[in-house]
Amino acid sequence: MSEESLSQEHHTFAPDPAFAAQANGTKELYAAAEADHEGFWAQQARDRISWATDFGQTLDWSDAPFARWYVGGELNAAYNCVDRHVEAGHGDRVAIHFEGEPGDTRTITYADLQREVSKAANALESLGVGKGDTVAIYLPMIPEAAIAMLACARIGAPHSVVFGGFSAEALNTRINDAQCKIVITSDGGYRRGAPSPLKPAVDAALEHADTPVEKVLVVRRTGQDTTMVEGRDLWWHDVVDPASESHEAQPHDAEHPLFILYTSGTTGKPKGIFHTTGGYLVQCAYTSAVVHDLHPERDVYWCTADIGWVTGHSYIVYGPLANGATQVMYEGTPDTPHRGRWWEIVAKYGVTVLYTAPTAVRTFMKWGHDIPTQFDMSSLRLLGSVGEPINPEAWLWYRKWIGGDRCPIVDTWWQTETGAIMISPLPGVTTLEPGSAQLPIPGISAEILDDEGQPFTEAEKVGYLVLTKPWPAMLRGIWGDPQRYKDTYWSRFGPKYYFAGDGAKYDVDGNIWLLGRVDDVMNVSGHRLSTAEIESALVSHPKVAEAAVVGASDEMTGQAVCAFVILRQEAVAEADEVGEGVDLVKELRDHVAKEIGPIAKPRQIMIVPELPKTRSGKIMRRLLKDVAENREIGDVTTLADSSVMSLIKEGLVAGASSD
Repeated sequence: MSEESLSQEHHTFAPDPAFAAQANGTKELYAAAEADHEGFWAQQARDRISWATDFGQTLDWSDAPFARWYVGGELNAAYNCVDRHVEAGHGDRVAIHFEGEPGDTRTITYADLQREVSKAANALESLGVGKGDTVAIYLPMIPEAAIAMLACARIGAPHSVVFGGFSAEALNTRINDAQCKIVITSDGGYRRGAPSPLKPAVDAALEHADTPVEKVLVVRRTGQDTTMVEGRDLWWHDVVDPASESHEAQPHDAEHPLFILYTSGTTGKPKGIFHTTGGYLVQCAYTSAVVHDLHPERDVYWCTADIGWVTGHSYIVYGPLANGATQVMYEGTPDTPHRGRWWEIVAKYGVTVLYTAPTAVRTFMKWGHDIPTQFDMSSLRLLGSVGEPINPEAWLWYRKWIGGDRCPIVDTWWQTETGAIMISPLPGVTTLEPGSAQLPIPGISAEILDDEGQPFTEAEKVGYLVLTKPWPAMLRGIWGDPQRYKDTYWSRFGPKYYFAGDGAKYDVDGNIWLLGRVDDVMNVSGHRLSTAEIESALVSHPKVAEAAVVGASDEMTGQAVCAFVILRQEAVAEADEVGEGVDLVKELRDHVAKEIGPIAKPRQIMIVPELPKTRSGKIMRRLLKDVAENREIGDVTTLADSSVMSLIKEGLVAGASSD
């Protein structure tokens, strides 16, 4: 099957019997969850987590939408992720294979992790951090990030991890909202072959007079010159390294806050989503086991997310470590020092389970399959997708060129707010449908509603995804603003439904297809169109590597479809030869009309050299909307490369608005 034909045929993939025979997920899980929702989650909690005090009530929903899970139970998240594995005789098992971008490595066993987390917990307590104090963590992808998170969890200090790509102003906003007592950062990290400073952003963030921060703990990573403020700033190695290796993990109430994580809000003010200890840890452990099919005695797992996002929290730190898994942590970018770096790492460590984003997959498609085929990736047995809907062609490319046409793919839907995976195939159980997250996992209940808030089951009708029952890892609110929590998530369709903010549809087999944020569902002449669906149609064209679609204001139709397209390498020269791409643009517009219908034909297609992305790989569609509507470009500080917007404005090729 050629790459060009990947999207031209419909494919499904039945479970492989050999995989199914060893899979953690089973059909019986669905029946058990359906028969007794609370009983199912009580069983998961007792099977997967060690409790210092057993819980007396599984769920208290009397003050909905404020849930309490595992009422009366006490536990310690760090003990569950570290100590109990050492006590069970697995201290010599590798917890983290760290691969630095420059090529330096560290191997950290569970016994090593126990010592380092204990020392960090003692150090934090020596600096005055106690139960209930909040700690900001602003670090690159280095082991100290996980160690710091677990040390906070150990002493009951909620952590607020801020992505290292955020600006000083964004950091200041988050520190102040959470009233953080301490910031843990580093001199910098390595990015695309060079040291990238982090400490200066912390210094700038703390210049504001209203900062609550008392101390800054700085990890030495790059060795670059770093300004240290006397009396406030301390080197990690001066405080943590000499600390005692002995620290007893104290149990905390199941509803004790574990962390705050800020996500963008429609008002412009970030929302501090907070999660508590018991329910969150249970669902992370459960989903790591049954969706990622983790077998800690033999798997090497790699989630490529950054620690600063919820995926890094749930599927680098808490989920895999609660299962006692061995995992890879990589500091740098996929193209440093060469475009095969990820596949080199897969081969080096014998990675068996790989969890990454569709944006990364489409980037690798653009680079060509000849790069991964240079490396031995026969160790891989399961692939995962996270962060946004994955188009069928990228799914098929991922399976063929990364998974060797044998690995099941789990296309997972969840959010910062949900805490853990909610909708996904179960590998070994589900017949896979490329491009669809498929069904709620056992224990989760979801429906699609129409504009009037009524559930429906018709295929291909676009509606709103809602969750209909509380789940253990659910957010417990917005930090310091319970009313905003109610207004944001429980008001659109009334208090009965949690509205996820995403559009969705069923296919004829009853599978759920996620269509992106409802902001990304356009209304063109009364027709609701998904940006993700049009992007998928564009990427199914053999000349297109990547596409982003936005809805732009239009006097005639209300909104019009505007597309930004990156071409595959072999098509770039052709675009230059055919009258600045006009013929190719027409070809692409016609292709969308053929794939979806004439109503979806983009008003405008702009051929661009790159798309604006954050360092985590998320496309910043609001900036593309600015271009499409001829507005001044908004804030570009969170982009991986802020010069991209200049390239787009200077070098785009626009298609005609009508035939």
